[in-house]
Amino acid sequence: MSLVGNWSYPTTLKFGAGRIAELADACAQVGITKPLLVTDRGLAPLPITSATLDILEAAGLGRAIFAEVDPNPNEINLAAGVAAYKAGGHDGVIAFGGGSGLDLGKMVAFMAGQTRPVWDFEDIGDWWTRADSDAIAPIIAVPTTAGTGSEVGRASVITNSETHAKKIIFHPKVLPAVVICDPELTVGMPPAITAGTGLDAFAHCVEAFSSPHYHPMSQGIALEGMRLVKDYLPRAYADGQDLEARAQMMSAAMMGATAFQKGLGAIHAMSHPVGAQFNTHHGTTNAVCMPAVLAFNAPAIRDRFDQAAAYLGIEGGFDGFCAFVQDLNNRLGIPSSLRALGVTETAIPALVKDAITDPSCGGNPIKLTEENLTTLFENAL
Repeated sequence: MSLVGNWSYPTTLKFGAGRIAELADACAQVGITKPLLVTDRGLAPLPITSATLDILEAAGLGRAIFAEVDPNPNEINLAAGVAAYKAGGHDGVIAFGGGSGLDLGKMVAFMAGQTRPVWDFEDIGDWWTRADSDAIAPIIAVPTTAGTGSEVGRASVITNSETHAKKIIFHPKVLPAVVICDPELTVGMPPAITAGTGLDAFAHCVEAFSSPHYHPMSQGIALEGMRLVKDYLPRAYADGQDLEARAQMMSAAMMGATAFQKGLGAIHAMSHPVGAQFNTHHGTTNAVCMPAVLAFNAPAIRDRFDQAAAYLGIEGGFDGFCAFVQDLNNRLGIPSSLRALGVTETAIPALVKDAITDPSCGGNPIKLTEENLTTLFENAL
């Protein structure tokens, strides 16, 4: 089977090995003549980044790059990115990298033309209508990991540097106009990052599948996304050069981010404040929280995961699925507890306070309260 495709859902997607070569064409397609490539500090000096800048320069598009992006990007990074965008006279953004580079790149394109502070566009009610839609610059997304799926998302997660709270900033036009998914860009990911990002995609699918909201399309996408992670993440982890596994994981990442339009839940409500306060890797934190959340949600999700387990080829229904999740974590070297990530018991009250206000709470199949979140954090600790 040829793992190459041109898709128009949920946006324009150019998928396949070597397709980064089409970046200049993508710029022309959306009217970008002077792009700013936004990525993170770790990616900036790597060969895949310089090769991408070479493609832009050869097409007469310059080689401007902004890389002052933290692992959990904040409003300080954003202000610096917007300043670089304006100073360079740019007319579009290429968001390049994992979740941090993609999220910040999208926000630079979004905020460059706005007059209100970024927190005015948090994903609350219809706050997104406060934005000047016509001032949002065109965005091309190029993922270099297979996890967040931010390349097909209509939001970004930005950490408030003062309160250490993660905020979801949403606008429909933050969805990139073109996405280039080239699995060759992911072969250099080390095993630990392959595992963490891959389990982030898995968490998106698991939580979307668990959500009580009505969205049959997302339900089906989440189910197949789980299967791709089950079948291909261990392969990508064992052999980073396995291009088929890398490609299938890039698909799984996009499927997870598309599926979670149906909702997220306690896994993300917990991992967002943990990541903000302890600077942990988001996908790894999700993986650590998942067993405790599955056990907590069992009364509401057991029947549907009995069905999912059958589709996934896992024996034992829901209980078998939970055992599979724990075994997968173990095989991929995921820490066994939040304590192993540096989280302390004394931090739990503050984590609960931030978790209960996280938008992800609304998609959990069992209503979250400060009391049961406290118990969840204790169980995951």
